[in-house]
Parts: sequence; C-alpha cells; structure tokens
Amino acid sequence: MKKSFIRIMPLTKHTPLALAAVLLLGAASVQAQETCAHRGDLDAQFCDANRDLVADTPTDPKRQKDPSTLVFAFTPVEDPAIYEKLFRPFMGHLSQCVGKKVVFFPVQSNTAQIEAMRSGRLHVAAFSPGPVNFAVNLSGAVPFAIRGNAQGPVGMYLKMIVRKDSPHQKLQDLKGKRVAHTSPSSNSGNLAPRALFPKIGLTPDTDYKVVYSGKHDQSILGVKTGDYDAAPVASDVLQHMTDRGVVKADDFRVLYTSEMFPTDAYAYAHNLKPELQEKIKQCFFDYKVPPEMAKGLGGDRFLPITYQKDWELVRTVASSAGELFTREAFNKAAKK
Repeated sequence: MKKSFIRIMPLTKHTPLALAAVLLLGAASVQAQETCAHRGDLDAQFCDANRDLVADTPTDPKRQKDPSTLVFAFTPVEDPAIYEKLFRPFMGHLSQCVGKKVVFFPVQSNTAQIEAMRSGRLHVAAFSPGPVNFAVNLSGAVPFAIRGNAQGPVGMYLKMIVRKDSPHQKLQDLKGKRVAHTSPSSNSGNLAPRALFPKIGLTPDTDYKVVYSGKHDQSILGVKTGDYDAAPVASDVLQHMTDRGVVKADDFRVLYTSEMFPTDAYAYAHNLKPELQEKIKQCFFDYKVPPEMAKGLGGDRFLPITYQKDWELVRTVASSAGELFTREAFNKAAKK
C-alpha cells in the first residue's frame, strides 16, 4: 500500500480583495494569444473548442501540470476545521489513490478560492453552487462530481427563514424589513432570491433592504439573534447546523422553499494532465464514503456531473437575475 501524506495548508485569514483584483486583471496567458476557435463566456486565457462551456485542457504537453502535491479545498464555511476533519478519511484515500501528497486548503472566501485555482495554487476543490460559474469562467475549473446517494445527486433548497416567534407569516410580510443575503455570487443566498421572489410579489432591494452577511452560517445565526428579520439560506447548511446543535429546528419558521438546486460541485483545474484528471475522477467515484462523513455531507458517494447539463438551472437563475460571470463582474462583487 502506498503511503498517505496529509497536512493542512494555512491561508491568511483575509486574502486582500484588491490583490485578487490585480491578479485577475493581469496579462493574458500564452493561450490567450493563440488562435481559439471558440471561447464563449470563458476568460481570455482559456479556450472552449468543443463548446462544453468549460476550459479545454491545453494541447501543448508543456502547459499541462502534474504537481507532486495535490491541493484540495472545500467551499468556504464558518469553521473550516470541522470540514478538514470531516474530509480527513477522503484525503487519505485520495493520497493513496493518486500516489501523491494531498493537502487541505482552508479558504476563507469564494474570492480567495477562485483566485487560488486561477493562479495554479489549487488543483481540486468543492465550489458552492453560485460561485461555480465564476470558477468555471475565470479560473478554468472543470466540475466533474457532486454528492449523492442511491437515489441520485443530493440537492439543496432555498429556504426563506424567520425566527419562530416572528410575526411574519408569508414572504410579502417582509416588505420594508432587513433581510440577510449571503454574498453577491451566492446562488441560494442571493441570485435565486433575486430571480424567484419578484414573481411572487417580493423584490430584493426594492421591497426589502438587502444586507450581506458573508456566509449562510452567519445569515442563520443572525436571524436567530434578531440581527436580521429574515434570510434566504441553503437547506443543507441549515441542516448541518441543526445536526451539530448550533441551532435548533424549532428556532425558525420557513416562509418559502424552492425547487431543488445542485449542491457543491467538485472540480479540477483544467490544465492538469489528462491522465491525472482521469485518475482524480476515478478516485472520487470509487470512494466509499464512511458513515460520519456521509452524515456531515448529506451524501454517501460522489456521482458524475457535467457543468453544461447539471448547472443549467443555476445558470438560468443567474441569467434571469441579470448576473454576468465575467472578470469585471467578479471584481465588482469582490468589492462589496
């Protein structure tokens, strides 16, 4: 059996957004200067000749990466240490499976995570549903897996929550109130509410004041403490916090539940060697998720996906909300 190497890679707690913006505005790569048959919405350094909406693997072997150490990151959460512990068995499996050292990268924001993959410091990552679009277009992320079970992919729902003792009984009661959205790029925490709520009589920023909390965890805790009148949050995050005893199910009343959205997308960097890409996918799909990890993630296996097919609903919501997943939009969102 090959030896497993795992360690934790620290990250500066607050990655300067200005620095990220400067890096994103840097000179285009060699590929941007080459002829590209089709690029679509991808940033200038990428190409999408096969029109599957994700960056193609560079055809020049010299530009394909085969790092001696694989860096993995989970989507930003309130306490990264919890998820580092949760993923520890999988980190060991991935290390043995690919025959490389594997390190866990505890990112503090979606901006930092996307920039890390763009700059080549991150090789495999779980991106939240909304930021997946930015990750694909700006960092060359290629989504390939999602959490699931015997019934299929595990999804999440947008839930508008208020305190259980709140006088608000329906969405329209929130007019004139303070409602916590998570971040501008978040699907369930911002884009979906902006796309879905106006159709049922409640328009964010017009009918209620939007206050960005930063994370679903903080929105949930803010509603519990009374800092916010309500918050649209991801059902899986709410369930995880309930399971851990951080909040109780009867702390809240749910005023609205959406159709199912996909959960985090697991993606690899587009410029990894094709053989390594295939090995990583095999390692994910062959893994038997242990019970504790399955309980924490809400799924007992990893299932294959494609960005083009499985993220269509998320892209549709983003489009109807007027969102663009360009470098300019990313920089603007990062400043908020």
